[in-house]
This record gives sequence, C-alpha cells and structure tokens, in this order.
Amino acid sequence: MSSAEEQLEYVKSHISTYPDFPKKGIIFRDIFGALTDGKACRYLRDLLVQHIRSQHPDVELIVGLDSRGFLLNLLLATELGIGCAPIRKKGKLAGELVGVEYKLEYGSDIFEMQRSAIKPGQKVIIVDDLLATGGSLAAATQLVRKLGGVILESVVVIELQELQGRQKLDCNVHSLIQY
Repeated sequence: MSSAEEQLEYVKSHISTYPDFPKKGIIFRDIFGALTDGKACRYLRDLLVQHIRSQHPDVELIVGLDSRGFLLNLLLATELGIGCAPIRKKGKLAGELVGVEYKLEYGSDIFEMQRSAIKPGQKVIIVDDLLATGGSLAAATQLVRKLGGVILESVVVIELQELQGRQKLDCNVHSLIQY
C-alpha cells in the first residue's frame, strides 16, 4: 500500500483543470477526474476517512453540500458507520425546512436543510469538494448551527487559497489539496 503522501499526489494528479469556467478568468478545479479513476477514488476516500477517524472519532453526522459534497458524505458516513444529511439548493427538499442565503464568486443562492436532519448538540462534519470564496461553506455552517449542530470541522478536497475563503469561516477547516 502507498503512503498517505503518495496517495495524495496520485489524487492531485487526477484533478482536472478548466480555465475560464464557469466564466472568463476563473480556473475551475474539478474532482470528477479523480472520481473516474478507481484508484484515485479509493485513495481519496481513504485519506478523508483516516483524517476524520484520527481527528474527530466522536463525529455523529456527515453533512454534504449540494452537489459535489453528496458524492462524499454518503461514502464517508458509510465508512464511519454514522449518518449523513444533505444541504440542498432552494426548492430541492420536501418537509419543514430551514434556509440561509449566500453569495458565490459568480452569483447568489439559498441553501436549505430539513429541520429534522440534525439533532440539537449533534457533532457534525461538513464536507464539500471545494473551498473557493467561502460563501457556500459559511452558509452551511450557519445552517448547521441554526439546527443545533456542533461543527467539529469542515472538510474539503480542494482549497483555492488565493481566494481566502477560509477567512470567512468560523470553524476549523481541513483541505487535502491546496492551489
């Protein structure tokens, strides 16, 4: 088996880069290149699970952000033997909802969660593929706290450091890959 550093380099080598997407001047970093490679996908899972197990053995719920965070939250929750819950864009969930508006680097949106998704005091890790300007992750932390969740950490695969999204967050952040 490869070392964690070798696994991380393998995953990073499979991250796709798309200049000028979704608009001119943005360099889009995409995890789908890694997810289409079985070895990179397995390494990504292993790296994230190992981090969570070692740093937050008491986590009770993994919350994934719409939409790429969904690819990770069920996978991680299953490996950890805990539950998972989605944060979705407005209009995608049924039932009693709580919402938060947020700004993106190229617009704004609203995140929602089902009111019953988090029990008060439940220990939560929020997961997503990318931390850019921090708007969506900041909204997610606000939403989890509105529902009474205790955020242990936000975990992302990729962090675009030059956009300083981490500065907008009032929780610990772990990123596997930094650009």
